[in-house]
Amino acid sequence: MNKNDPHFSFIDLFSGIGGFKIALENNGGKSLGFSEINKDAIATYCENLNEKPKNNFGDITKIKELPVHDLLTAGVPCQSWSIAGKNLGFNDDRGQLWNDTLYLLQHSKPKAFIFENVKGLVDPRNQPALSYILKRIKGAGYHANYYIINSHEYGVPQSRVRVYIIGFREKEFFNQFKLPSYTDNKIKLADILGLKIQDTKGLEKTLPRDLFGDVIPIKSMSLSNKNGFNDYFLFNDLRNGDTTIHSWDIIKTTERQKSICYLLLKNRRKNAYGKLDGNPLSLKHFQNLDSTITQEELNELIQLEILKTEEYLFSINKYNELDLIENEKTLLKYADKNNLVIDDLKVNKELKLKKIPILKTIESLKEKSIINCIEFRYEFKNTKISTGLFGINRIFLPSSDIFPTLVASDTNDYVALKALNPTNKEDYKNKFIKEIYETGKYRKITKKEACLIQGFPEDFNLPESRARWMKLIGNSVSVPVIENLCNAIIQTGVFKKEQTHNKTDKAVIPYAIAKKPTISVYG
Repeated sequence: MNKNDPHFSFIDLFSGIGGFKIALENNGGKSLGFSEINKDAIATYCENLNEKPKNNFGDITKIKELPVHDLLTAGVPCQSWSIAGKNLGFNDDRGQLWNDTLYLLQHSKPKAFIFENVKGLVDPRNQPALSYILKRIKGAGYHANYYIINSHEYGVPQSRVRVYIIGFREKEFFNQFKLPSYTDNKIKLADILGLKIQDTKGLEKTLPRDLFGDVIPIKSMSLSNKNGFNDYFLFNDLRNGDTTIHSWDIIKTTERQKSICYLLLKNRRKNAYGKLDGNPLSLKHFQNLDSTITQEELNELIQLEILKTEEYLFSINKYNELDLIENEKTLLKYADKNNLVIDDLKVNKELKLKKIPILKTIESLKEKSIINCIEFRYEFKNTKISTGLFGINRIFLPSSDIFPTLVASDTNDYVALKALNPTNKEDYKNKFIKEIYETGKYRKITKKEACLIQGFPEDFNLPESRARWMKLIGNSVSVPVIENLCNAIIQTGVFKKEQTHNKTDKAVIPYAIAKKPTISVYG
Protein backbone atom coordinates (compact mmCIF):
# COMPACT_ATOMS: atom_id res chain seq x y z
CA MET A 1 0.00 0.00 0.00
CA ASN A 2 1.40 3.37 -1.01
CA LYS A 3 1.54 5.65 2.02
CA ASN A 4 1.92 8.65 -0.32
CA ASP A 5 -1.65 8.04 -1.50
CA PRO A 6 -3.53 7.91 1.80
CA HIS A 7 -6.87 6.17 1.98
CA PHE A 8 -8.03 8.13 5.03
CA SER A 9 -6.88 10.74 7.51
CA PHE A 10 -6.77 10.25 11.26
CA ILE A 11 -6.08 11.88 14.62
CA ASP A 12 -5.02 9.89 17.68
CA LEU A 13 -5.93 11.19 21.12
CA PHE A 14 -4.02 9.94 24.18
CA SER A 15 -1.55 8.75 21.59
CA GLY A 16 1.08 7.34 23.95
CA ILE A 17 4.10 6.15 21.98
CA GLY A 18 2.24 5.71 18.69
CA GLY A 19 0.70 2.25 18.62
CA PHE A 20 -2.35 3.63 16.84
CA LYS A 21 -0.26 5.67 14.41
CA ILE A 22 1.90 2.72 13.35
CA ALA A 23 -1.16 0.52 12.79
CA LEU A 24 -3.16 3.14 10.90
CA GLU A 25 -0.28 4.19 8.66
CA ASN A 26 0.30 0.51 7.84
CA ASN A 27 -3.26 0.59 6.50
CA GLY A 28 -2.67 3.68 4.36
CA GLY A 29 -3.75 6.31 6.87
CA LYS A 30 -2.38 9.84 7.07
CA SER A 31 -1.86 11.47 10.45
CA LEU A 32 -3.19 14.99 10.93
CA GLY A 33 -1.83 15.29 14.47
CA PHE A 34 -1.95 13.71 17.88
CA SER A 35 -2.73 14.58 21.50
CA GLU A 36 -0.43 13.61 24.37
CA ILE A 37 0.87 15.29 27.54
CA ASN A 38 3.44 12.80 28.86
CA LYS A 39 6.91 14.13 27.98
CA ASP A 40 8.49 10.68 27.62
CA ALA A 41 5.67 9.51 25.36
CA ILE A 42 5.83 12.63 23.19
CA ALA A 43 9.62 12.34 22.75
CA THR A 44 9.36 8.62 21.93
CA TYR A 45 6.48 9.20 19.51
CA CYS A 46 8.28 11.94 17.59
CA GLU A 47 11.67 10.20 17.53
CA ASN A 48 10.39 6.86 16.23
CA LEU A 49 7.59 8.01 13.94
CA ASN A 50 9.21 10.98 12.25
CA GLU A 51 6.65 13.33 13.75
CA LYS A 52 7.14 16.97 14.65
CA PRO A 53 6.31 18.11 18.20
CA LYS A 54 4.32 21.02 16.76
CA ASN A 55 1.75 18.49 15.49
CA ASN A 56 0.87 17.62 19.08
CA PHE A 57 -2.46 19.20 20.01
CA GLY A 58 -1.43 18.85 23.67
CA ASP A 59 -3.78 18.63 26.64
CA ILE A 60 -7.13 17.28 25.44
CA THR A 61 -9.00 19.37 28.01
CA LYS A 62 -7.76 22.52 26.25
CA ILE A 63 -8.39 21.55 22.62
CA LYS A 64 -10.90 23.90 20.98
CA GLU A 65 -10.68 22.68 17.38
CA LEU A 66 -9.42 19.73 15.37
CA PRO A 67 -8.58 19.38 11.68
CA VAL A 68 -11.36 17.65 9.77
CA HIS A 69 -10.47 13.95 9.70
CA ASP A 70 -11.89 10.58 8.73
CA LEU A 71 -10.98 8.43 11.74
CA LEU A 72 -10.60 9.38 15.40
CA THR A 73 -8.80 7.07 17.81
CA ALA A 74 -8.31 7.33 21.56
CA GLY A 75 -6.66 5.15 24.18
CA VAL A 76 -8.50 6.86 27.02
CA PRO A 77 -6.59 6.52 30.36
CA CYS A 78 -7.79 3.28 31.93
CA GLN A 79 -6.82 3.46 35.62
CA SER A 80 -10.33 4.54 36.65
CA TRP A 81 -11.73 1.18 35.56
CA SER A 82 -8.73 -1.07 36.11
CA ILE A 83 -8.57 -3.73 38.85
CA ALA A 84 -5.08 -2.39 39.49
CA GLY A 85 -6.55 1.02 40.31
CA LYS A 86 -9.23 2.11 42.76
CA ASN A 87 -12.18 1.55 40.39
CA LEU A 88 -13.42 5.10 40.88
CA GLY A 89 -14.72 5.43 37.31
CA PHE A 90 -16.16 8.85 36.56
CA ASN A 91 -15.36 9.90 40.13
CA ASP A 92 -11.69 9.91 39.11
CA ASP A 93 -10.27 12.86 37.16
CA ARG A 94 -8.98 10.37 34.60
CA GLY A 95 -12.51 9.03 34.16
CA GLN A 96 -13.60 12.57 33.34
CA LEU A 97 -11.34 12.47 30.27
CA TRP A 98 -14.01 10.36 28.60
CA ASN A 99 -16.10 13.53 28.62
CA ASP A 100 -13.44 15.43 26.65
CA THR A 101 -13.10 12.57 24.18
CA LEU A 102 -16.83 12.34 23.53
CA TYR A 103 -17.08 16.11 23.24
CA LEU A 104 -14.45 16.19 20.49
CA LEU A 105 -16.14 13.26 18.74
CA GLN A 106 -19.44 15.12 18.71
CA HIS A 107 -18.00 18.34 17.34
CA SER A 108 -15.40 17.06 14.88
CA LYS A 109 -17.70 14.46 13.28
CA PRO A 110 -15.21 11.93 11.82
CA LYS A 111 -16.59 9.11 9.68
CA ALA A 112 -15.55 6.47 12.20
CA PHE A 113 -13.73 6.02 15.50
CA ILE A 114 -11.89 3.45 17.64
CA PHE A 115 -11.73 3.90 21.42
CA GLU A 116 -9.70 1.50 23.56
CA ASN A 117 -9.94 0.79 27.29
CA VAL A 118 -9.40 -1.93 29.89
CA LYS A 119 -11.84 -4.80 30.34
CA GLY A 120 -12.89 -3.33 33.69
CA LEU A 121 -15.04 -0.82 31.82
CA VAL A 122 -17.51 -3.60 30.96
CA ASP A 123 -17.54 -5.19 34.42
CA PRO A 124 -21.02 -5.28 36.02
CA ARG A 125 -20.04 -2.68 38.63
CA ASN A 126 -19.26 -0.23 35.79
CA GLN A 127 -22.40 -0.94 33.76
CA PRO A 128 -23.96 2.49 34.45
CA ALA A 129 -20.78 4.19 33.20
CA LEU A 130 -20.57 2.07 30.04
CA SER A 131 -24.25 2.67 29.32
CA TYR A 132 -23.71 6.38 29.74
CA ILE A 133 -20.73 6.40 27.35
CA LEU A 134 -22.71 4.50 24.70
CA LYS A 135 -25.65 6.85 25.21
CA ARG A 136 -23.41 9.87 24.68
CA ILE A 137 -21.95 8.28 21.54
CA LYS A 138 -25.46 7.71 20.17
CA GLY A 139 -26.38 11.27 21.06
CA ALA A 140 -23.38 12.48 19.06
CA GLY A 141 -24.92 10.86 15.99
CA TYR A 142 -22.99 7.58 15.88
CA HIS A 143 -23.84 3.90 15.61
CA ALA A 144 -21.44 1.94 17.80
CA ASN A 145 -20.80 -1.27 19.65
CA TYR A 146 -18.11 -2.53 22.00
CA TYR A 147 -15.93 -5.61 21.56
CA ILE A 148 -13.82 -7.53 24.07
CA ILE A 149 -10.61 -8.66 22.37
CA ASN A 150 -7.53 -10.53 23.57
CA SER A 151 -4.40 -9.34 21.73
CA HIS A 152 -3.24 -12.96 21.51
CA GLU A 153 -6.01 -13.68 19.01
CA TYR A 154 -4.35 -11.31 16.55
CA GLY A 155 -0.88 -12.75 16.69
CA VAL A 156 1.08 -11.35 19.63
CA PRO A 157 2.37 -13.68 22.40
CA GLN A 158 0.51 -11.80 25.14
CA SER A 159 -2.75 -12.30 26.98
CA ARG A 160 -4.05 -8.73 26.90
CA VAL A 161 -7.82 -8.36 27.12
CA ARG A 162 -9.12 -4.92 26.20
CA VAL A 163 -12.41 -3.27 25.25
CA TYR A 164 -12.69 -1.56 21.87
CA ILE A 165 -15.63 0.70 21.13
CA ILE A 166 -16.00 1.11 17.36
CA GLY A 167 -18.50 3.45 15.75
CA PHE A 168 -19.62 4.91 12.43
CA ARG A 169 -21.43 8.11 11.59
CA GLU A 170 -23.56 6.33 8.98
CA LYS A 171 -25.51 3.22 9.82
CA GLU A 172 -24.85 1.47 6.48
CA PHE A 173 -21.16 1.15 7.34
CA PHE A 174 -21.88 0.11 10.92
CA ASN A 175 -24.06 -2.69 9.59
CA GLN A 176 -21.27 -3.85 7.27
CA PHE A 177 -18.57 -3.87 9.96
CA LYS A 178 -17.40 -7.30 11.11
CA LEU A 179 -14.63 -8.14 13.52
CA PRO A 180 -11.65 -9.52 11.60
CA SER A 181 -11.05 -13.26 11.83
CA TYR A 182 -8.51 -14.41 14.40
CA THR A 183 -5.11 -15.25 12.99
CA ASP A 184 -3.70 -18.78 13.06
CA ASN A 185 -0.18 -17.45 12.58
CA LYS A 186 0.51 -16.60 16.20
CA ILE A 187 3.96 -15.64 17.45
CA LYS A 188 4.99 -17.70 20.48
CA LEU A 189 7.09 -16.72 23.48
CA ALA A 190 9.87 -18.99 22.22
CA ASP A 191 10.01 -16.90 19.03
CA ILE A 192 10.38 -13.71 21.05
CA LEU A 193 13.22 -15.29 23.04
CA GLY A 194 14.95 -16.33 19.85
CA LEU A 195 14.04 -20.02 20.16
CA LYS A 196 12.56 -21.32 16.92
CA ILE A 197 10.45 -24.47 17.08
CA GLN A 198 11.41 -26.64 14.13
CA ASP A 199 9.09 -28.78 12.03
CA THR A 200 9.49 -32.39 13.15
CA LYS A 201 7.91 -33.95 10.08
CA GLY A 202 10.07 -35.73 7.50
CA LEU A 203 13.28 -37.70 7.79
CA GLU A 204 15.54 -34.87 8.86
CA LYS A 205 14.79 -33.17 12.18
CA THR A 206 16.59 -30.06 13.41
CA LEU A 207 16.42 -29.97 17.17
CA PRO A 208 15.73 -26.48 18.61
CA ARG A 209 18.09 -25.32 21.33
CA ASP A 210 17.66 -23.02 24.33
CA LEU A 211 19.81 -20.00 25.15
CA PHE A 212 22.42 -22.27 26.71
CA GLY A 213 22.76 -24.46 23.63
CA ASP A 214 20.87 -27.42 25.11
CA VAL A 215 18.38 -29.25 22.94
CA ILE A 216 14.74 -28.30 23.58
CA PRO A 217 12.64 -31.49 23.69
CA ILE A 218 9.90 -31.28 21.08
CA LYS A 219 7.34 -32.74 23.48
CA SER A 220 7.90 -29.99 26.02
CA MET A 221 7.20 -27.32 23.38
CA SER A 222 3.58 -28.45 23.05
CA LEU A 223 0.67 -26.56 24.55
CA SER A 224 0.12 -27.28 28.23
CA ASN A 225 -3.32 -28.74 27.61
CA LYS A 226 -1.78 -31.28 25.25
CA ASN A 227 1.02 -32.67 27.35
CA GLY A 228 -0.41 -32.19 30.83
CA PHE A 229 2.23 -29.69 32.01
CA ASN A 230 1.63 -26.02 32.73
CA ASP A 231 3.94 -23.64 30.90
CA TYR A 232 4.74 -21.48 33.92
CA PHE A 233 5.51 -21.86 37.60
CA LEU A 234 3.64 -19.80 40.20
CA PHE A 235 5.50 -18.67 43.33
CA ASN A 236 2.85 -18.58 46.01
CA ASP A 237 2.08 -19.89 49.51
CA LEU A 238 -1.69 -19.41 49.34
CA ARG A 239 -2.52 -21.71 46.42
CA ASN A 240 -1.47 -25.21 45.49
CA GLY A 241 -0.86 -27.02 42.22
CA ASP A 242 1.57 -29.16 40.28
CA THR A 243 3.53 -26.07 39.17
CA THR A 244 3.17 -23.99 42.33
CA ILE A 245 6.41 -23.19 44.13
CA HIS A 246 5.97 -22.59 47.87
CA SER A 247 8.44 -20.90 50.18
CA TRP A 248 9.03 -24.26 51.91
CA ASP A 249 10.07 -25.72 48.54
CA ILE A 250 12.99 -23.31 48.22
CA ILE A 251 13.86 -22.72 51.89
CA LYS A 252 15.59 -25.66 53.57
CA THR A 253 12.83 -27.37 55.55
CA THR A 254 12.16 -30.82 56.96
CA GLU A 255 9.33 -33.07 55.77
CA ARG A 256 7.65 -32.43 59.10
CA GLN A 257 7.77 -28.66 58.56
CA LYS A 258 6.42 -29.07 55.05
CA SER A 259 3.49 -31.13 56.37
CA ILE A 260 2.57 -28.37 58.86
CA CYS A 261 2.64 -25.79 56.06
CA TYR A 262 0.36 -27.93 53.89
CA LEU A 263 -1.99 -28.36 56.86
CA LEU A 264 -2.37 -24.58 57.12
CA LEU A 265 -2.72 -24.24 53.34
CA LYS A 266 -5.47 -26.86 53.24
CA ASN A 267 -7.52 -25.43 56.14
CA ARG A 268 -7.06 -21.63 56.18
CA ARG A 269 -9.96 -20.98 53.80
CA LYS A 270 -12.48 -23.05 55.73
CA ASN A 271 -15.40 -21.22 57.36
CA ALA A 272 -14.72 -22.94 60.66
CA TYR A 273 -11.67 -20.72 61.19
CA GLY A 274 -13.13 -17.32 60.40
CA LYS A 275 -15.16 -15.16 58.04
CA LEU A 276 -12.38 -14.17 55.64
CA ASP A 277 -11.30 -15.84 52.41
CA GLY A 278 -8.13 -16.84 54.22
CA ASN A 279 -7.90 -17.14 58.01
CA PRO A 280 -4.95 -17.66 60.36
CA LEU A 281 -5.11 -20.66 62.70
CA SER A 282 -4.38 -20.77 66.42
CA LEU A 283 -2.16 -23.36 68.11
CA LYS A 284 -5.33 -25.02 69.36
CA HIS A 285 -6.65 -25.27 65.79
CA PHE A 286 -3.41 -26.88 64.65
CA GLN A 287 -3.52 -29.36 67.50
CA ASN A 288 -7.13 -30.23 66.72
CA LEU A 289 -5.93 -31.16 63.24
CA ASP A 290 -2.75 -32.87 64.45
CA SER A 291 -2.37 -33.32 68.21
CA THR A 292 1.42 -33.73 67.94
CA ILE A 293 2.09 -30.17 66.67
CA THR A 294 3.90 -28.04 69.25
CA GLN A 295 4.39 -24.35 69.87
CA GLU A 296 8.10 -24.82 69.25
CA GLU A 297 7.47 -26.16 65.75
CA LEU A 298 5.38 -23.12 64.84
CA ASN A 299 8.09 -20.85 66.23
CA GLU A 300 10.69 -22.57 64.02
CA LEU A 301 8.59 -21.81 60.93
CA ILE A 302 8.37 -18.19 62.06
CA GLN A 303 12.16 -18.05 62.37
CA LEU A 304 12.42 -19.42 58.82
CA GLU A 305 10.12 -16.52 57.76
CA ILE A 306 7.53 -18.88 56.34
CA LEU A 307 4.90 -18.16 59.00
CA LYS A 308 4.06 -15.05 61.01
CA THR A 309 1.95 -14.35 64.08
CA GLU A 310 -1.20 -12.26 63.93
CA GLU A 311 -3.15 -10.75 66.80
CA TYR A 312 -6.66 -12.07 66.42
CA LEU A 313 -8.75 -11.64 69.60
CA PHE A 314 -8.70 -8.74 72.08
CA SER A 315 -10.31 -8.29 75.49
CA ILE A 316 -11.61 -4.84 76.41
CA ASN A 317 -10.62 -3.18 79.68
CA LYS A 318 -12.51 -0.48 81.52
CA TYR A 319 -12.09 2.91 79.89
CA ASN A 320 -13.28 6.51 79.96
CA GLU A 321 -15.11 7.38 76.74
CA LEU A 322 -13.66 10.88 76.94
CA ASP A 323 -10.26 9.32 76.18
CA LEU A 324 -11.46 7.97 72.85
CA ILE A 325 -11.32 9.48 69.38
CA GLU A 326 -14.20 8.88 66.95
CA ASN A 327 -12.62 5.93 65.12
CA GLU A 328 -11.96 4.17 68.42
CA LYS A 329 -15.54 4.68 69.58
CA THR A 330 -16.88 3.24 66.32
CA LEU A 331 -14.63 0.19 66.51
CA LEU A 332 -15.59 -0.57 70.11
CA LYS A 333 -19.27 -0.51 69.13
CA TYR A 334 -18.72 -3.87 67.48
CA ALA A 335 -17.42 -5.69 70.54
CA ASP A 336 -18.77 -9.20 71.05
CA LYS A 337 -19.08 -10.16 74.74
CA ASN A 338 -16.45 -7.59 75.65
CA ASN A 339 -14.09 -8.89 72.95
CA LEU A 340 -12.95 -7.56 69.58
CA VAL A 341 -12.45 -10.12 66.79
CA ILE A 342 -10.27 -9.02 63.89
CA ASP A 343 -12.11 -10.77 61.07
CA ASP A 344 -15.47 -9.49 62.36
CA LEU A 345 -14.09 -5.98 62.03
CA LYS A 346 -12.62 -6.61 58.55
CA VAL A 347 -15.98 -7.70 57.12
CA ASN A 348 -17.98 -4.94 58.85
CA LYS A 349 -19.74 -2.80 56.23
CA GLU A 350 -19.95 0.36 58.33
CA LEU A 351 -16.22 0.33 59.00
CA LYS A 352 -15.59 -0.12 55.27
CA LEU A 353 -17.91 2.72 54.30
CA LYS A 354 -16.38 5.05 56.88
CA LYS A 355 -12.90 3.94 55.74
CA ILE A 356 -11.77 3.39 59.31
CA PRO A 357 -8.22 1.98 59.42
CA ILE A 358 -8.82 -1.10 61.56
CA LEU A 359 -5.25 -2.12 62.37
CA LYS A 360 -4.17 1.46 63.04
CA THR A 361 -7.14 1.97 65.37
CA ILE A 362 -6.38 -1.31 67.14
CA GLU A 363 -2.83 -0.10 67.77
CA SER A 364 -4.04 3.19 69.25
CA LEU A 365 -6.43 1.32 71.59
CA LYS A 366 -3.55 -0.92 72.70
CA GLU A 367 -1.34 2.09 73.40
CA LYS A 368 -4.07 3.50 75.66
CA SER A 369 -4.27 0.09 77.42
CA ILE A 370 -7.94 -0.14 76.51
CA ILE A 371 -7.56 -3.54 74.84
CA ASN A 372 -5.21 -6.54 75.28
CA CYS A 373 -4.52 -9.33 72.83
CA ILE A 374 -5.63 -12.67 74.27
CA GLU A 375 -5.28 -14.88 71.19
CA PHE A 376 -2.50 -15.10 68.62
CA ARG A 377 -2.88 -16.98 65.36
CA TYR A 378 -0.48 -18.17 62.68
CA GLU A 379 -0.52 -17.28 58.99
CA PHE A 380 1.85 -17.45 56.03
CA LYS A 381 4.21 -14.50 55.92
CA ASN A 382 3.67 -13.93 52.19
CA THR A 383 -0.04 -13.34 51.70
CA LYS A 384 -0.10 -10.97 48.72
CA ILE A 385 -0.68 -13.14 45.66
CA SER A 386 0.48 -10.65 43.02
CA THR A 387 3.80 -10.09 44.84
CA GLY A 388 4.69 -13.77 44.82
CA LEU A 389 7.73 -14.97 46.78
CA PHE A 390 11.14 -13.36 47.06
CA GLY A 391 10.41 -10.93 44.25
CA ILE A 392 9.06 -13.58 41.84
CA ASN A 393 5.42 -14.03 40.89
CA ARG A 394 5.68 -16.35 37.87
CA ILE A 395 8.40 -17.80 35.68
CA PHE A 396 7.30 -18.71 32.16
CA LEU A 397 8.93 -21.57 30.28
CA PRO A 398 10.02 -21.16 26.63
CA SER A 399 7.23 -23.61 25.77
CA SER A 400 4.58 -21.04 26.72
CA ASP A 401 2.57 -19.56 23.86
CA ILE A 402 1.90 -16.33 25.72
CA PHE A 403 3.24 -13.92 28.31
CA PRO A 404 0.93 -12.10 30.76
CA THR A 405 -0.34 -8.58 30.18
CA LEU A 406 2.40 -5.97 30.08
CA VAL A 407 1.52 -3.21 32.53
CA ALA A 408 2.96 0.24 33.18
CA SER A 409 4.09 -0.61 36.70
CA ASP A 410 5.99 -3.74 35.57
CA THR A 411 5.40 -7.09 37.29
CA ASN A 412 7.31 -9.84 39.06
CA ASP A 413 7.00 -12.10 36.02
CA TYR A 414 10.08 -13.71 34.47
CA VAL A 415 11.03 -15.94 31.56
CA ALA A 416 13.11 -19.10 31.92
CA LEU A 417 16.20 -19.36 29.73
CA LYS A 418 16.16 -23.14 29.65
CA ALA A 419 13.66 -25.76 28.54
CA LEU A 420 12.76 -28.87 30.53
CA ASN A 421 12.07 -32.47 29.57
CA PRO A 422 10.03 -33.87 32.48
CA THR A 423 8.85 -37.45 32.84
CA ASN A 424 6.07 -36.69 35.33
CA LYS A 425 4.67 -33.80 37.37
CA GLU A 426 6.95 -34.36 40.36
CA ASP A 427 9.97 -34.57 38.09
CA TYR A 428 8.84 -31.36 36.33
CA LYS A 429 8.78 -29.39 39.57
CA ASN A 430 12.07 -30.83 40.85
CA LYS A 431 13.86 -30.10 37.57
CA PHE A 432 12.49 -26.57 37.51
CA ILE A 433 13.81 -25.83 41.00
CA LYS A 434 17.23 -27.39 40.39
CA GLU A 435 17.86 -26.49 36.74
CA ILE A 436 16.20 -23.08 36.47
CA TYR A 437 15.48 -21.48 39.84
CA GLU A 438 18.60 -22.53 41.78
CA THR A 439 20.92 -21.89 38.80
CA GLY A 440 19.38 -18.48 38.10
CA LYS A 441 18.48 -19.34 34.51
CA TYR A 442 15.60 -16.87 34.37
CA ARG A 443 15.24 -13.13 33.91
CA LYS A 444 12.76 -10.37 33.20
CA ILE A 445 11.92 -9.61 29.59
CA THR A 446 14.13 -7.10 27.78
CA LYS A 447 13.11 -3.84 26.15
CA LYS A 448 13.34 -5.44 22.69
CA GLU A 449 11.19 -8.39 23.79
CA ALA A 450 8.58 -6.06 25.34
CA CYS A 451 8.30 -4.25 22.00
CA LEU A 452 7.78 -7.51 20.13
CA ILE A 453 5.24 -8.71 22.69
CA GLN A 454 3.20 -5.56 21.98
CA GLY A 455 3.65 -5.84 18.21
CA PHE A 456 6.11 -2.92 17.88
CA PRO A 457 9.27 -3.12 15.76
CA GLU A 458 12.15 -4.69 17.70
CA ASP A 459 14.32 -1.63 16.99
CA PHE A 460 11.73 0.80 18.39
CA ASN A 461 13.63 3.30 20.56
CA LEU A 462 12.61 3.61 24.20
CA PRO A 463 14.29 5.26 27.23
CA GLU A 464 17.08 3.35 28.96
CA SER A 465 15.41 3.29 32.38
CA ARG A 466 13.35 0.11 32.79
CA ALA A 467 10.72 1.94 34.85
CA ARG A 468 10.32 4.52 32.08
CA TRP A 469 10.13 2.15 29.13
CA MET A 470 7.84 -0.29 30.95
CA LYS A 471 5.45 2.57 31.68
CA LEU A 472 5.40 3.55 28.02
CA ILE A 473 5.08 0.09 26.48
CA GLY A 474 2.70 -1.14 29.20
CA ASN A 475 0.30 1.75 28.52
CA SER A 476 0.31 1.19 24.76
CA VAL A 477 -2.11 -0.65 22.52
CA SER A 478 -1.05 -3.86 20.77
CA VAL A 479 -0.27 -2.76 17.23
CA PRO A 480 -1.59 -5.87 15.38
CA VAL A 481 -5.01 -5.52 17.03
CA ILE A 482 -5.41 -1.95 15.76
CA GLU A 483 -4.12 -2.97 12.33
CA ASN A 484 -6.80 -5.64 12.05
CA LEU A 485 -9.59 -3.41 13.37
CA CYS A 486 -8.57 -0.60 11.02
CA ASN A 487 -8.55 -2.94 8.05
CA ALA A 488 -12.03 -4.18 8.99
CA ILE A 489 -13.25 -0.57 9.10
CA ILE A 490 -11.73 0.09 5.66
CA GLN A 491 -13.48 -2.98 4.28
CA THR A 492 -16.87 -1.41 5.01
CA GLY A 493 -16.10 1.23 2.35
CA VAL A 494 -16.60 4.08 4.80
CA PHE A 495 -13.60 6.02 3.45
CA LYS A 496 -14.54 5.64 -0.23
CA LYS A 497 -17.67 7.75 -0.15
CA GLU A 498 -15.87 11.05 -0.68
CA GLN A 499 -12.38 12.48 -0.86
CA THR A 500 -10.16 12.35 2.22
CA HIS A 501 -10.35 15.67 4.04
CA ASN A 502 -7.59 18.17 3.40
CA LYS A 503 -5.30 18.82 6.36
CA THR A 504 -6.04 22.54 6.25
CA ASP A 505 -9.77 22.07 6.83
CA LYS A 506 -10.92 22.66 10.40
CA ALA A 507 -13.79 21.37 12.44
CA VAL A 508 -14.07 24.51 14.52
CA ILE A 509 -15.58 24.26 17.97
CA PRO A 510 -17.08 27.64 18.93
CA TYR A 511 -15.25 29.08 21.92
CA ALA A 512 -18.53 29.67 23.72
CA ILE A 513 -19.11 25.93 24.01
CA ALA A 514 -15.47 24.89 24.26
CA LYS A 515 -15.66 24.35 28.00
CA LYS A 516 -16.90 20.87 28.72
CA PRO A 517 -19.37 20.08 31.51
CA THR A 518 -18.38 17.71 34.28
CA ILE A 519 -19.58 14.30 33.27
CA SER A 520 -22.16 12.45 35.34
CA VAL A 521 -22.89 8.77 34.96
CA TYR A 522 -26.53 9.41 35.59
CA GLY A 523 -26.47 12.89 33.93
